[in-house]
Amino acid sequence: MRKRLLGLAPLASVLITANILAVSTLENRALANNVNSKASNNCITREDVMNAQKTWADAVVAIGKAYKNGGNYKALAADIVDKLYGYDEGTVLFKPTKVSQGQFRLTEEQAVSYFVKGSISEDKGFALQPWSKIRFENAGISLGCKDATTMGNYYFTDANSGKETKVEYTFGYRKNKDGNLIIDLHHSSLPFNPTEK
Repeated sequence: MRKRLLGLAPLASVLITANILAVSTLENRALANNVNSKASNNCITREDVMNAQKTWADAVVAIGKAYKNGGNYKALAADIVDKLYGYDEGTVLFKPTKVSQGQFRLTEEQAVSYFVKGSISEDKGFALQPWSKIRFENAGISLGCKDATTMGNYYFTDANSGKETKVEYTFGYRKNKDGNLIIDLHHSSLPFNPTEK
């Protein structure tokens, strides 16, 4: 009996070692899943994009209000472009509506000029209209962990006449070092009108 027990000792040792390894593997998988779950929770969400759109819309309206009320609208516009667009962190592809000489605004200074007049002579100050309201209607939102793209129509309500203008857009977003969404792509154009030649 003693010989039989001694013969089983190596087998018991193998089984115990296998159980320890199995438990360790399960713990490692659970830990990895937890880390992946936390990482996916930091990905850009639909709500993040919609909040970024509202922030942009409110900012453009605020520039117009500052202009109308005699405030420092140029400083406000410069601050808004600096915070909402990613010029400080890399390339921003910005093609605004109703431009021809400076079709593409690849610097922060050019973007500010579009919103409030400045370095590009054709600029009339888009945000100086002023607008009372801007609303987004997304045709679709493509979400990634580090970036997102959205396309659709946005509608600008003239603060003076109440008339609404429909404009087509594509916006691209990425997270900055602080985890906030910044714009790295902004393309905007008026809808095609087949009666215009």
